[in-house]
Amino acid sequence: METRLSTGFGESHAKVILIGEHAVVYGQPAIAIPLKTIKTTVTLKARSDNKCYLKSDYFSGELAAVPKEMYGIKHLIVAILKRQNYQLGLDINIKSQVPIARGMGSSASVAIALVRALYSFFGLALSQKILLSEANIEEIDTHKNPSGLDAATCASNIPIWLIKGKEIKPIPINLAACLLICDTGIQGQTSLAIKAVKEKLAKEPKVTNKQIAALGQLTIQAKKQLAENDPKGLGQTFNEAQKLLRALDVSSKELDYYLELAQKNHVLGAKLTGGGRGGCFICLVQNITQAHELAQKLTQAGVKKTWIEPLN
Repeated sequence: METRLSTGFGESHAKVILIGEHAVVYGQPAIAIPLKTIKTTVTLKARSDNKCYLKSDYFSGELAAVPKEMYGIKHLIVAILKRQNYQLGLDINIKSQVPIARGMGSSASVAIALVRALYSFFGLALSQKILLSEANIEEIDTHKNPSGLDAATCASNIPIWLIKGKEIKPIPINLAACLLICDTGIQGQTSLAIKAVKEKLAKEPKVTNKQIAALGQLTIQAKKQLAENDPKGLGQTFNEAQKLLRALDVSSKELDYYLELAQKNHVLGAKLTGGGRGGCFICLVQNITQAHELAQKLTQAGVKKTWIEPLN
C-alpha cells in the first residue's frame, strides 16, 4: 500500500561545542550542547511534474542547479528519493535560524531536518541510528571527514559526549549557570584552522601533541564539572582551553579582542567555539541577568548577534 504523504515536515536546531574542538580530530573527547531555540525547519510538498525546487535563504531554484556549497544537501535528497523510487517532483522549503560558517552546526542542522522531513513524506520509521547515517551523506560532502558531533548534537535534546570512531553518547548536565553565545560576524575558517594544527604537528610534534592531549584532559574535567554543578570550575576550564586553542593558532585577533573584553566583565570563563579563525565564542556567566548585561556590552563593542542558553 502507498504510505507516502503529500507533504513532509522536519525540524532540528543549532549546537555549540563546549570544549574539545580540534582535539576531537586526534582522538580526544569533545562535548557539545544543543541550542534548541535556534531552529531549522524543512517542509516538503509533492509536485505533479518531475521537477525538484529548493527554496532557502542561501539559494532558491531547481535542485539540479544548487551551488557547490550545497552539493551535500542535493546528494542527500537525491539518495533518499532514488532509494524510494520517487518519480515525481518536490517543493523543498528550508528555513534556518542557524548562521552559516559560525561553528553552530548549520549544515548538520539542515541535514537532520531534511532527513526527518523526507522520512515523514514517505511515511517511513526513523531511528536515531538511521537519522545520523543519512545525515552523514551531507556531512561527508560538506566537511570531508566529519567527527559526527555536529549531526549528533543537532539531533539531540541533551548534551553529547563524543570520541571520534569510538564513543558517542548523551551526558548529564546540572549547572546553575548560563551560556552566552556570541557571533563575531566573521565567517569561521575551519579549513585554515585545521591546516594550522597539522602544520604545528609536523613542525613541533612533541609540543603540539601535548597541547592536544591537554585539551582532552580538560574535556574530561568539564564533563565532571557539568554533572556536579561546578560553574566556577568549568569557567576556569574554559579559560585554560582557550589558552591552548590560541597556542594551536586557531584563534584570531577579533576573537582574542572579544574574549579579553569578556574577561574584564567578570565572566566565569570564555573561549572560542567550533573551527575558530572567526565564527563564535562562548561565555559562561552566573545567571541570565549577567548574560544580558554582558551581551549588551559585547554588542556595543561590535559583536553581531548573541544567544543565551541556560544550562540547568
